[in-house]
Amino acid sequence: MLLLVDYGMGNLRSVSKALEKVGFSVKISSEPEDVKSADILVLPGVGAFRDAMENLRRLGLLKEILRHIERGKPYMGICLGLQLLFERSYEFGETEGFGVLEGEVVLLPTKVKVPHIGWNQLWKRKHSDILEG
Repeated sequence: MLLLVDYGMGNLRSVSKALEKVGFSVKISSEPEDVKSADILVLPGVGAFRDAMENLRRLGLLKEILRHIERGKPYMGICLGLQLLFERSYEFGETEGFGVLEGEVVLLPTKVKVPHIGWNQLWKRKHSDILEG
């Protein structure tokens, strides 16, 4: 079973629809027992690192997610769900993460140009298979 973890901070519907489109049967849950029995975990995330860790602890999900990863079972973190794998973040103060990956989530220096993230119109200049779906 593929479990999409609901910890109050994910774009669950869009991720669920995308996973279903590529052939997965998706269950959405915030229950530790469902995490324990899942074959694959997907942890999406939108929001602050600290809030995410607090929600995972409060819901009793953190230990089961870590056990899942320690067993070598598939885990996919999307956005914040990926950041949580690191040792810590400094967003809104220092917060410990899962510690599965070595490293820290830090703010980029203000002089670093970051990519634009948002909705834009796309104009095709030539044929591309990737744009055909």
